[in-house]
Amino acid sequence: MTKVNREIVVSEALDLLDEVGLDAVSTRRLAKRLGVEQPSLYWHFRTKKDLLTAMAEAAMAPHAAIPLPTPDDDWREWFLDNTRSFRRTLLMRRDGARLHAGTTPASDLDRIRHKMDFLFASGVPERDAQMAMLAASRFTVGSVLEEQADADPGDGSDPPADMPAIDHESAFEAGLTLILNGLAHRTEARTASLPTHDR
Repeated sequence: MTKVNREIVVSEALDLLDEVGLDAVSTRRLAKRLGVEQPSLYWHFRTKKDLLTAMAEAAMAPHAAIPLPTPDDDWREWFLDNTRSFRRTLLMRRDGARLHAGTTPASDLDRIRHKMDFLFASGVPERDAQMAMLAASRFTVGSVLEEQADADPGDGSDPPADMPAIDHESAFEAGLTLILNGLAHRTEARTASLPTHDR
């Protein structure tokens, strides 16, 4: 019997995801791919949900590897770059948005805190920074979900001839700009309301 560890299971599960899509990923298929008995997978993951959570975390590795912001960074440019990196990472895997949706990034909490602290230190109001990061994250997942659904329609049907083609990247950039502009406007309004010595 092939000996496997947790990392091998997750890596093979992600490769399986790319081949068959999220709906077809099963512990039975994964065990067959690994050359092991299905129950042996439960030594590493008690439930399929645990496996999917580990897959989602591993799939985010490229985004988690980008440098954290520094005090010299412009927060607006960083906000754009960070969200774009998140989108690129979701698109690297088939059904990447569906895999990620609903997961809790427990292993990424220190990086998230660093990013939030950077925004606070840059003058962004705490509550606005939290809500903007959440809005950007959910907007990105939704955008990629639609983009990946369009790439794999399933029924093989073509859209009506008179329906304009959607440029997913342009639509994403437009929405991201709106989120950033709203956050910048609120930040500037708050700064303007502060006494001069507090700015």
